[in-house]
Amino acid sequence: MSETMTLYKLIILYMLDKVDFPLTNAQISEFILDKGYTNYFKLQQALSELADAELIREETTHSRTLYHLTGDGAQSIQYFWNKISRPIQEDIDNFLRDKKYELKNEVSVKADYFKNTAGEYSVQCQVLENQEPLIELTLSVPTVGEAESVIANWQKKNQEVYAWLMANLL
Repeated sequence: MSETMTLYKLIILYMLDKVDFPLTNAQISEFILDKGYTNYFKLQQALSELADAELIREETTHSRTLYHLTGDGAQSIQYFWNKISRPIQEDIDNFLRDKKYELKNEVSVKADYFKNTAGEYSVQCQVLENQEPLIELTLSVPTVGEAESVIANWQKKNQEVYAWLMANLL
């Protein structure tokens, strides 16, 4: 059991090492579960143990969790990458190559909310390019439901909003 769990952890570290942006829980799950390497519960256990060992860092919002490779995680995968079979490495490389734009675009759009001092909810929306903010927008709304609606719509319509702002401000 521990040898297979180690493989799951190495797959996750390898994936994070191959990209220059964080991956979401859903993105990592899509690859590992679709390939049938393990089940959801073992995958979540592997992610949790990697975070506990500080080999990855979690960034959690109300709507998703992003995983970043830490320095220790990068050192570990550099040392142990050869413990992952060549076919699995090729599966990972192909997945990342085929979906890189889609994966990067998903994590470059961020939104989260918190209760502010006025008793309302502040929704912070961002679009990142090369890990730098292209746009940051904070809106105040009265309810959690509206905050969640803004987050959902930001995910879908951020490009429209950005284009509209640029057209009207320049």
